[in-house]
Amino acid sequence: MSDFNNFGGSEEEYASVRKFVAETEANPDNFESWENLIKACEALDGGLNRNSSPQALSTVRDAYDRLLLKFPLFFGYWKKYADLEFNIAGPESAEMVYERGCASITNSVDLWTDYCSFKMETTHDPTLVRELFERGATFVGLDFLAHPFWDKYIEYEERQEAQDRIFAIHARIIRIPLHQYARYYERFRNLSHTQPLAEVVPADTLSKFQAEVAAEAAAYGSAPRPELEIERDVRGKIDAMYYEIFTQTQNEVSKRWTYESENKRPYFHVTELEHSQLNNWRKYLDFEEAEGDFSRIVSLYERCLVTCAFYEEFWYRYARWMAEQDGKEEEVRNIYIRASTLFVPISRPGIRMQWAYFEESCGRVDVALDIHAAILVKLPDCVEVIVSWANLERRQNGTEAAIQVLKDQIDAPTVDLYTKAALVAEWAMLLWKGKNSIEEARAVFLKNVQWYADSRIFWDKWFQLELEQNPQDKDGEKDQAERVKHVFDEFRGRSRLPAPVKRELAQVYMNYLIQRGGKDAMKEFLAVDRQMFGSVKHAMSQETEGIQLTLTHRPASISAASKGASGAKENGASLGELDEASKRKAQIRYLNFYEAHPEPSAEAQGAADFN
Repeated sequence: MSDFNNFGGSEEEYASVRKFVAETEANPDNFESWENLIKACEALDGGLNRNSSPQALSTVRDAYDRLLLKFPLFFGYWKKYADLEFNIAGPESAEMVYERGCASITNSVDLWTDYCSFKMETTHDPTLVRELFERGATFVGLDFLAHPFWDKYIEYEERQEAQDRIFAIHARIIRIPLHQYARYYERFRNLSHTQPLAEVVPADTLSKFQAEVAAEAAAYGSAPRPELEIERDVRGKIDAMYYEIFTQTQNEVSKRWTYESENKRPYFHVTELEHSQLNNWRKYLDFEEAEGDFSRIVSLYERCLVTCAFYEEFWYRYARWMAEQDGKEEEVRNIYIRASTLFVPISRPGIRMQWAYFEESCGRVDVALDIHAAILVKLPDCVEVIVSWANLERRQNGTEAAIQVLKDQIDAPTVDLYTKAALVAEWAMLLWKGKNSIEEARAVFLKNVQWYADSRIFWDKWFQLELEQNPQDKDGEKDQAERVKHVFDEFRGRSRLPAPVKRELAQVYMNYLIQRGGKDAMKEFLAVDRQMFGSVKHAMSQETEGIQLTLTHRPASISAASKGASGAKENGASLGELDEASKRKAQIRYLNFYEAHPEPSAEAQGAADFN
């Protein structure tokens, strides 16, 4: 934003501008603040015009640029910006704004119509105007509600008195399923009767109809017929051909009207959509994909992603569908870039992760790494991203490279304690599954339990490590039982996790005792049951005993690794209780983003949350 202290206006004149600038910077998602900022800027100098101060003009331009960088799909503000530029700087500046707007929201019927209307009034070269209309037709011509654009195109050709072009435009439109398809067909039919036969249909079609008329006359053995009669019969066949096209278009319109009639907000806004609207878009996309017309499917996706820009499920769906088409790698990349850089906030990093996987699959590993690093600049505690980064390194450079990523993040001062706990657990998993080194993995847990005993995921992974071993003999089974019991005793004695979470984890141990325990397992089962699910008094007495309930015999690896750890933090994590914020962090169970896609509900009502 410009430096207001250098402005020629009074302090009071710019006070409201400063106020709304501060609001937009503090909360850039608050659209009302942006609206107020634009209004305040446009009121500078008593209303902006060509004679306004350079400072005022710079301020309003900066405000529009910032607004439209944040919300590029607001076609109305692109139009307002272009009008402003036309009034203060002339048509060239306005055209630059229109170009930027149409590049930002390529499928806006309204913006393309406004741009073409502007070009009609400011350009005297028909070639340039027609080129712009044809560009617009490429982007919005198939839109179900494109009739304002086509009307403007026809209006221009009528001004030029180009009857052949007017007819050609109608001949294109009657094949497109548009909301107002019928009136275009009626106009086309009337126009066709005034056009020479050679201009109404292609030459081969005309020859075919003339031959049919001649054959029909010969079949009845009639005398040579006047040219007008022959032409009338030929036109009858042409009318029948175009009527068949009309009925096909009518059928296509009817099929789409089911979905179009339910589309209550065909434009972008910052407010949430109703669940019913999202369901309607899902069904509409299902329909169009089943129809199989590539251009129409792309057109519908682009329309959908104006209305549903903040709903990442549609970006995922578009990218997946495009990836199924041959030779569309760059198109898929562009979908991910638009979603990640413009519409889906970084607080929902899943679409960015999918982009990284796509780039890795294309051999662009450096780009995939950069995407991970960029997310972590804003979300340094995002376990999912760090683990994904580590696994990317594992796939490309081996297990040691992956472990180094985790170690670097564990040592980073910006990373939260509970994030570190999850990363330590992942480190152990990599040692076990990546290096097939169960002893190294156990050592990681044993060494770090004193620091991370309040993390649920730490215990989940440690239990998983021991429970998934497959002993080959009785001695192995005995060792496994002792190791699993050791994990449980460590957990019970050290962890300050909330009681419900403790009970859940206790049930993991109890399931093990039921399903894989030995002859005396039920004694241990009932003891755990009393300790974890019994009276409050009993539970508290067991809590004070802490890890004194541990084993009388341990495998050597446990004994050796535990000696230093137990003394380093005598009472583990049993000092005091966790506060509410720590409790929430402690019991988080992380999911990969691709595991967190809920199935949409057709019965859901009300506003659909962006998250």
